[in-house]
Amino acid sequence: MSNRYPFPDLQNLPEDIRAKVLEVQEKAGFVPNVFLALARRPAEWRAFFAYHDALMMPETVGRESNLTKGDREMIVTATSAVNNCLYCVVAHGAILRIYEKKPLVADQVAINHRKADISPRQRAMLDFALKVCQDSHTVEDTDFAALHAHGFNDEDIWDIAAITAFFGLSNRVANVTGMMPNPEFYVMGRVPKSKG
Repeated sequence: MSNRYPFPDLQNLPEDIRAKVLEVQEKAGFVPNVFLALARRPAEWRAFFAYHDALMMPETVGRESNLTKGDREMIVTATSAVNNCLYCVVAHGAILRIYEKKPLVADQVAINHRKADISPRQRAMLDFALKVCQDSHTVEDTDFAALHAHGFNDEDIWDIAAITAFFGLSNRVANVTGMMPNPEFYVMGRVPKSKG
């Protein structure tokens, strides 16, 4: 739960937001706290999740991307760690573990992506994302050339930068509001599901 701002009552939310929250609950088995924490301001909730979905699920807006779902979550996890955002590191780290099918990768990426069990392509992607996160004013053409050498095109580079920037906003709102990760996130993707 958010420590500083109480969550609104689900029953009092506008119908479109309530429907989306219930859809997420049905799929995940719980409601991630971000959905309720941001719902206190419906117009901002709608804008936030529209941009979130356009970046993290580009197929929903008819756009192709060379970044995998795992790549996207890796960017969020690494940059959120730099921004000291507990909520996003834990929540997106859980999703990263699931997409990459690697129970250790989120912890590795959050602490030091250069020692993580990731590809050289992903390492270059995170090098750039962290530069955007911490020193965007120093980005230059050589940064693009380094990414091009790993097969990223200019639209991919836009995606890396935009995801980094968007979650910079998200990290700061989560930190200021005191948003805490749902307990469910801590265990997701760490132990394979038993068959049966």
